[in-house]
Amino acid sequence: MSVMRVACIQTDICLCHKEKNIEKALSMVSQAASEGASIIVLPEVFSTGFCYEHMSDSSEGANGPTLELFSGLTREMDCVLISSIIEKEASDEGDKYYNLGFCMENGVIRGTYRKTHPFKREKQYFTPGNVLAPIRLQSRDLTIGLQICYELRFPEVARKLSLMGADILVTVAEFPKPKKQLWQTLVRARAMENQIPHIACNRTGSDPGSSFFGNSMIVDASGDVKKEAGEEESVLIWDMDTSETSAVRENISVFLDRRPDIY
Repeated sequence: MSVMRVACIQTDICLCHKEKNIEKALSMVSQAASEGASIIVLPEVFSTGFCYEHMSDSSEGANGPTLELFSGLTREMDCVLISSIIEKEASDEGDKYYNLGFCMENGVIRGTYRKTHPFKREKQYFTPGNVLAPIRLQSRDLTIGLQICYELRFPEVARKLSLMGADILVTVAEFPKPKKQLWQTLVRARAMENQIPHIACNRTGSDPGSSFFGNSMIVDASGDVKKEAGEEESVLIWDMDTSETSAVRENISVFLDRRPDIY
């Protein structure tokens, strides 16, 4: 399958109000799936925001109740859901918390990714992950390269995911004001330099510490913006043709022209 409909859901997130956020997300995911979207992306920590003051209550495992709710929906709607949640892992040294990216296909989690580059205050609460690898879907001929927010600033992340066979790059984020121009530049750059489509899903709205500009984007393998949101809550939908990646790479052979022997 070279053509598939993808959706980027840009939503406000009510800090620490998990039930309210989940209810909204369920509704918007259902809307996107009913419009034929096969790959659906939500912003970073969509169910809670960065609920630092109540980490123990807001966190859960990959098999917890939040993703269980979406399991039935994605199975019923025959779709893939990508985002991140706050994960808690018990250990002998005490509980550890991770910003856990996930990719759920038809009710089954095909892969998870613990954010490897926590940003500023996140370092006080989150343990960084140490594994970076794309996620292969089983019911679709597609491999997902997932990165989380701040990792847009690290071209090594997207490049490694691309070299390991990612067909599309997905970024889930809470990128705050006033960094809109930076966001736009980095989103397009990661697509252009890796010649890969990029779904970059940012949140909008505000919480007590920050406000957010939204501006979620879907970019093709040439770096051209196909869909772009403003600051309002919205659902971006685009029919992505992954076969175009080969044509782009044949036209400008970036990957063949690399010199890994000198860098």
